[in-house]
Amino acid sequence: MILHADMDAFYASVEERDRPELVGKPVIVGGTPEKRGVVSAANYVARKYGVHSAMPAVTAHRLCPQGIYVPPRIDYYAEVSAQIRAIFERFTPLVEPLSLDEAFLDVTGSEHLFGPAVEIGRKIKQAIRQEIRLVVSAGVAPNKFLAKIASDLKKPDALVVVEPDKVQEFLDPLPVERLWGVGKQSSKVFQRLGIHTVGQLRQWPLDVLQARFGTSGEHLWKLAHGRDDRPVVREREAKSISHETTFEHDIADLEVLRAWLVDLTEQVGCRLRRHGLRGRTVQLKVRFCRLLPGHPLPDAAGAHEHHRRAVADGRRTALPAAPRRAPAGAAPGYGRGRPGRHGAGSEDTVRRGREGEAEPGGRRGGREQGVVRRGDCSRAAL
Repeated sequence: MILHADMDAFYASVEERDRPELVGKPVIVGGTPEKRGVVSAANYVARKYGVHSAMPAVTAHRLCPQGIYVPPRIDYYAEVSAQIRAIFERFTPLVEPLSLDEAFLDVTGSEHLFGPAVEIGRKIKQAIRQEIRLVVSAGVAPNKFLAKIASDLKKPDALVVVEPDKVQEFLDPLPVERLWGVGKQSSKVFQRLGIHTVGQLRQWPLDVLQARFGTSGEHLWKLAHGRDDRPVVREREAKSISHETTFEHDIADLEVLRAWLVDLTEQVGCRLRRHGLRGRTVQLKVRFCRLLPGHPLPDAAGAHEHHRRAVADGRRTALPAAPRRAPAGAAPGYGRGRPGRHGAGSEDTVRRGREGEAEPGGRRGGREQGVVRRGDCSRAAL
């Protein structure tokens, strides 16, 4: 069985833990409205006002004027994340971090030591609460895809179990948007086809989906049937450092995107300095809305110009020299996805020597594909 552990509002929860006077108040981690910053994370109180990660701080202030803005402490969050990782590794060596605040754990071989997978999930939740004073949501299921969906269903403080013989019973009632790769545009296509739930999609033959959606058709068909054979992969030697974000809605405001670029660049620089590394290659990844039949390609010339200016912006954010270089090809970048996911919060990614398969499509908490992604460690490093 696979366990997906996802810290609840990680950045904001750490701030509340360290500053008890913030508990019960709308806490927003990120830039301030005065500096045209963006929201990196928001606690559940702030979310009730509609505030979410990747939102311009100006918009967040309009929705929640009483919000308390706290600057992010990425290095400190990384230290807390390491403490959480140590708890995971008490129960299994097969831990695949997706970001500072979430990871997959393969507990199949641990059940004879610690009991059933659901009991391991309870023990992990209890240990994190008692020792680190934070709350984690967990999904337990036969594969990574199901476990990730399960952890997000009843946040915060969730423990959702999908038994192997209950997979379709679990999946069928869910909205089709829960499937990885189904974003805002593809959702409209499904709506026109009368497909609203995973169960309805599952009724479509594979060849029909392939004819209509191309290579994505088989991917969607497998997910609708609860199939995902990707193993949990432990970390390998780092080949690049990257940070990304996924926006809940597509963003075309260049000023907002520039603010995000500076934020992501600063956080990559912070991690490089912490590890005493320098990168020789900078890669910028921009992902537009999913292309479907009849959906036009973005203007190539315009996209190229945006890319050129973004790289120029990044170069103006100077990174000081460090004592040693990263491996050839190392690329600074930044990575709920969940926005988030990944919770409302930032994800960071270290690209490993072995290419791992990233989570397709949107991230937890309703975050869908936007212009820039954070947390995708397989396709390209930002």
